[in-house]
Amino acid sequence: MARSVRVVGGGLAGSEAALTLAKLGVPVELWEMRPLHGTDVHTTDRFAELVCSNSLGSDALKDARGLLKAELRTLGSSVLACADQSRLPAGKAFAVDRDQFSMLITQAITRNPLITVRREEYVHLDPSTLTVVATGPLTSDALQHGLQDRLGTGNLFFYDAVAPSIWARSVTPGTTFLSSRGGDNSDYLNCSLTKEQYYAFVHALQTARRHIPDIPDEQRYFEACLPVEEIARRGDDALRFGPMRPIGLQGRPADCFAVVQLRRENRAGTVLGLVGCQTSLAILEQERVFGMIPALAHAQYVRYGRMHRNVFLRGPAVLGRDLQLNAIPGIWIAGQLAGVDGYMESTVLGLVVALNVAAMLLGVERPDFSSDTMTGLLVDYVTTRRDDFQPANANYGLVVSEHTAKQKHMDRERFVATALQRAHRIAEEVCTWTKTNAIPI
Repeated sequence: MARSVRVVGGGLAGSEAALTLAKLGVPVELWEMRPLHGTDVHTTDRFAELVCSNSLGSDALKDARGLLKAELRTLGSSVLACADQSRLPAGKAFAVDRDQFSMLITQAITRNPLITVRREEYVHLDPSTLTVVATGPLTSDALQHGLQDRLGTGNLFFYDAVAPSIWARSVTPGTTFLSSRGGDNSDYLNCSLTKEQYYAFVHALQTARRHIPDIPDEQRYFEACLPVEEIARRGDDALRFGPMRPIGLQGRPADCFAVVQLRRENRAGTVLGLVGCQTSLAILEQERVFGMIPALAHAQYVRYGRMHRNVFLRGPAVLGRDLQLNAIPGIWIAGQLAGVDGYMESTVLGLVVALNVAAMLLGVERPDFSSDTMTGLLVDYVTTRRDDFQPANANYGLVVSEHTAKQKHMDRERFVATALQRAHRIAEEVCTWTKTNAIPI
């Protein structure tokens, strides 16, 4: 039997790593502690369950997350293939039916003869078996402490927020309008607020009771996913120039001063998510404060918003370029635990680690994504020492450029073309691996 690889964690990174390895003929033992041990935010035992938004970000190449998806498609990502199959209309956003998405990935894993699923908590780091740790931001306390002890450096953490979801049938009729800032106008249901209603809502957010105490300085929020009440505290107008801006929405009422957008979370459209409304408010406060929005006065909640702790490692201090732990050879770190944030960012690191492990087993050179791909830029980010390290999304700010602002757009187009060419060459190279090599026994 060929040498197997242990993958720990059944989120996006772990699922991508397991499916990629299996595609290359490598037997995989996939560990997932759910449902034996639950988390604060998971509700099912399925693989790749989306616990925050059902949006995977933009699909446009001018957006860094769109380029990342294009690279993943070129490289044959199994997770992105499932996302494409479960995609929902959502304007410029790439949204998926969260249940169909996780079900497709779960089926792909459980039906693959090279993947053995082990429903058990992974506690002890054991490099005697090649291991990919992809336990993500909800890494169990036991494993977190094990990593901390072995690496000799403390884990960092910040608090992340989840937005509420409601039943579509509970939206008050006659209080909304359909419009989108991109795509079909039917993609978003917009809850309109007048000037008076908006400021009353903001002031209620600023003083509402949260379900966690004040967060110490070292327990930082991630700036790309701030709770809606935290944005409100930064100024009365912060929300109407941010996630509640009405600009770009056609057909809005004359007195529309701000909006809360609702986006479908399943194909049937029976469940709607509150866009940009991730929150740490106590449950009764969510009902009271969001109920001040006329359209949501009688909202029935499928899922309340909540806060949870996200754990990640100081990637640059502990990881090699191949994402293997410097202090524990034979153990690789994939996904958000390595220091990226976002669904697709986690997915791509799962794929990169899988290719690195497979290359080692086959005795071939690992792929060189380099800094002319968005994938390579993310790998650079989590492996290059920097003073203030915190998780990063894919963004064009990672590109080192000496060009002026006027040339920025042309630079981006050139970068996209180069990135996709390199991704294509890597994909062709990977296709030759198992034709001329064999996984050692």
